[in-house]
Amino acid sequence: MNYQVIYFSRKGSTRKIAETIAAEIGVNAEDVKNTNLKDNALVFLGSGCYGGKPGKDMIEFIEKNNFKSIKVALFGTSGGGEGQETHEMEKILKSKEAKIKGKFFCKGKFFLMNRGKPDEEDINDAKNFAKSMIK
Repeated sequence: MNYQVIYFSRKGSTRKIAETIAAEIGVNAEDVKNTNLKDNALVFLGSGCYGGKPGKDMIEFIEKNNFKSIKVALFGTSGGGEGQETHEMEKILKSKEAKIKGKFFCKGKFFLMNRGKPDEEDINDAKNFAKSMIK
């Protein structure tokens, strides 16, 4: 099976998780602004959380692409660490008939909060998530 890791990140937390997942499964992480959706791939989609939603560029990417029957694994980072960004992506993707395989989220940097996040434990959790999605 082919894999694709696509992310949107403003401060670098989600990019760090995307690069970790990509390295674990042997592909390159792709910025959502500079990529196209591949056919017949398990697609990992990730975003930071901005006002309780994924980044605008990620929402636009999801809305403009055909996800019917595409397997998707979601990941995200947020200052509060609640995963609202993944829940919102899931809602949009389900309306486009995507098949959600799993979700992962962790805390990310938020101004002066969560310094050092994502940390080594988050990185290990992201690696384990990636492995569990490709089984």
